[in-house]
Amino acid sequence: MTFLDYARRGKNDSWRYVLGLVLGPILALILGALLLIPATFNNLLPEDIESQLTQVKDPFIFFPVTGVIFGLFLAGYSLAIFLLQKKSPLDILGRWTWKSFVLGAALWLAYLGICTLVDFALSPKGFRISPTPPSLDLILVIVGALAVQTFAEEFVFRGYLTQGLLLGLKNPVAASLACGLAFGALHIPNGAPQAASAVVFGIGLSLIAIRTGSLAFGSGLHLVNNAYGAIIVVSEQDVFRGSPGFLYQNTPHLTWWDMGLGLGGLALMAFVIWKNGPADRPEAA
Repeated sequence: MTFLDYARRGKNDSWRYVLGLVLGPILALILGALLLIPATFNNLLPEDIESQLTQVKDPFIFFPVTGVIFGLFLAGYSLAIFLLQKKSPLDILGRWTWKSFVLGAALWLAYLGICTLVDFALSPKGFRISPTPPSLDLILVIVGALAVQTFAEEFVFRGYLTQGLLLGLKNPVAASLACGLAFGALHIPNGAPQAASAVVFGIGLSLIAIRTGSLAFGSGLHLVNNAYGAIIVVSEQDVFRGSPGFLYQNTPHLTWWDMGLGLGGLALMAFVIWKNGPADRPEAA
């Protein structure tokens, strides 16, 4: 089955998709309120919770709360999609295999390692080894939280939104471009480089999802991408700055170079998969 076959499942009127995009966050907020109210009355939240969520001050707060927030959005969208369109989460995931997930993670980890070596060759003074590397407990907390965060983004953007755009636009490239722009808009608060990177990142992952018929490859890639920046090499120019990592990188003069290097690798990977991926034929509508 192709990604389009999975997209055709359930009820797919345009108004259902529009309403689903609105209802998902509303349900997430309702679920969040159910958790927030008792947590507030029992003084379970830190006084500076707002600042804790905008930067990594305490990783044992920032990452778990981030995971909970994105988990709520995942639950909200899953419920909205089921109520409005009678779709199950499996319809959004497509032809998921753990082999594809691991492959995406392994290939991207290798490429990020190469990018770090290139940066080190260009600016060795911009790197330093952490005197207090993260503990195993913290690594597990960060990876677990980022697994929820990245999967939620893949589910909503590369899954639900891309499928809807694919049905409406009937063109995989156009659908991927539109989804990439939406993903980039979400990252505007993180700065211009992050937003521009997210656009190309979103386009590439949408093309990969459509071609492979699954969110697995992109989910593995996305998780490694974020975990690498939060644990292995933490950049002072990244959204995860302040996170305890093994290496710290402070090379502001390489910001746009790094973006081009990373996106070039993703674009090449998406191109290769698009040209050589499985050539399944869609089922009859």
